[in-house]
Amino acid sequence: MQNENVFLWPVRVYYEDTDAGGVVYHTNYIKFMERARTEWLRNLGFEQDELIAREGVIFAVHSAQADFFLPAKFNDELTVSSRVIKKGKASITIEQEVIKRYQDTNIKDELLCKGIIKVATLDSKSFKPKAMPDILYNQI
Repeated sequence: MQNENVFLWPVRVYYEDTDAGGVVYHTNYIKFMERARTEWLRNLGFEQDELIAREGVIFAVHSAQADFFLPAKFNDELTVSSRVIKKGKASITIEQEVIKRYQDTNIKDELLCKGIIKVATLDSKSFKPKAMPDILYNQI
């Protein structure tokens, strides 16, 4: 699911995602974002295990900033958006938002969490920075 330069991935909140208060535990928003980035790469035609095997490249989160605005609750339907805001030879910075979508068109969607995630590409053996393969760099 892609809209111009924004990739959208649906997420349903399961009971296991919630804390004792019945809302999504804060670290699970980071997990939702991670899954959306994986699916974004897959949508572009890249499987991470194949990038390791063929190119010797892995991805590692270098830094993550998250701002939390509203809670998600059990059984909510969410959408995680991913948009590249900066691209370097050995890293990409992605802006991600977790949004609660409402089926009722009279209710406005709500921004629950926003993150800025910098992901580095590393050599799969040495774990040192390594340039992205050109085929991946050009596709992003």
